[in-house]
Amino acid sequence: MKETLVSRIKEVTLKDPILIEGLPGVGHVGKLVADHMVEELKAEKIIEIYSPHFPPQVMVKGDGTIKQVRNEIYAYHGKDGEPDLLILIGDYQSATNEGHYELCDIFLDIAQSFHVKRIYALGGYGTGQFVDKPTVMGAATSVELVEEMKQKEVIFHENEPGGGIIGVSGLLLGLGALRGIDVVCLMGVTSGYLVDPKAASEVLRILSGILGIVVGMQALEERAKEMEKIIGKLQEMERAQAPYEAIGDEDLRYIG
Repeated sequence: MKETLVSRIKEVTLKDPILIEGLPGVGHVGKLVADHMVEELKAEKIIEIYSPHFPPQVMVKGDGTIKQVRNEIYAYHGKDGEPDLLILIGDYQSATNEGHYELCDIFLDIAQSFHVKRIYALGGYGTGQFVDKPTVMGAATSVELVEEMKQKEVIFHENEPGGGIIGVSGLLLGLGALRGIDVVCLMGVTSGYLVDPKAASEVLRILSGILGIVVGMQALEERAKEMEKIIGKLQEMERAQAPYEAIGDEDLRYIG
């Protein structure tokens, strides 16, 4: 494979759909949300995207067969006044800088072919510390969008994230703005150490409210509870180790 391949599985007609991007990233927050939405909403797959910019591997399924790594786009026809959705999910983001730009252009080409006017890019904001109560930070392509999102409990901090937003979510903001598309990035605040369904649950709660779509959250909440147990054990181990680290520090100061 020398070029990215876009395979259209099914042709659908959507009315002014909103694109939701949830590819793997920090804490797998965006991926957890988007995968969950596809499952809960019973969205149908319409596009598969294969690229030489993905890692050179295949995924082995439960039955022993394989699946070539790819990105996928699903369609959801809104019910009772809900908006139509396109949901972008996948196994990986690009492994190269050039691939990020190429794939984002492809995603935006597809979005514009469906007359998408707004995109929500989902991800995680890593703090390096365990988070007791997750919140959702935002970035957007216009001041008007920032103000709109503030009314939906999205938090904006000056010059944050300090290192910028990298990968697909960041490029969708930048390249989307160049095409005149409104783009919002919703980032669940997470430690960044582990897959974080708790942060994903908070992003899903806020996104569902913005979209006016009811999405069952039980599966995510159950995963969050299990992860809380794991994090609790890790914190106990950290506290148990702390006195020994302190003694070690004192010894080093003394020797110095």
